[in-house]
Amino acid sequence: MKFWLTGALALGVLAAGTPALAQKKSGGSGYATGIGLRGGGWSSGLTVKHFLSGKNGVAVEGLLTREYAARGGRLTLLLEKHLPVSDFRGLQFYYGAGAHVGAYQGRYYFDDDRFGRKRNKYYYRYYYDDETHLVAGADLILGVEYKLPDLPFVVALDYKPFFEVFRGYTGFYNDAAVSLRFAF
Repeated sequence: MKFWLTGALALGVLAAGTPALAQKKSGGSGYATGIGLRGGGWSSGLTVKHFLSGKNGVAVEGLLTREYAARGGRLTLLLEKHLPVSDFRGLQFYYGAGAHVGAYQGRYYFDDDRFGRKRNKYYYRYYYDDETHLVAGADLILGVEYKLPDLPFVVALDYKPFFEVFRGYTGFYNDAAVSLRFAF
């Protein structure tokens, strides 16, 4: 619960800090800032995207997500480059990279003793710990988004693979999601 309250407070501070930018339309995107929800296979949560000044199509996106399978959460910051799709007003292709930090409660792992001293006995031992693990990692993102005409909403579909490291364990994960943002 504290995780969600902290996230809501962070989003509120970000939204309150950008009221002057609400009137400005970023180059080609049709909006300057969008706040909404992201629902994915690996993680779901809050998303905030803000276009930097100028008409270069560069945006910063922050994700505050809940990891259901890992019983934890993650804060991700991404820098994205947006390119308009010709002949289709409001549709943009984007790509980018970033990093994340998070915390998970417990994990499953196993020891493989096939190559131990007892070469003739093959067995696995499964373990579960209930400790909190801090994680960090790198993210990539590739997606498309569509700014609905005459409505203040943006619908996005993205693929976000990420690599993370914690306590000597490394992993590469694939995540795809649909986002709906209120644009201003």
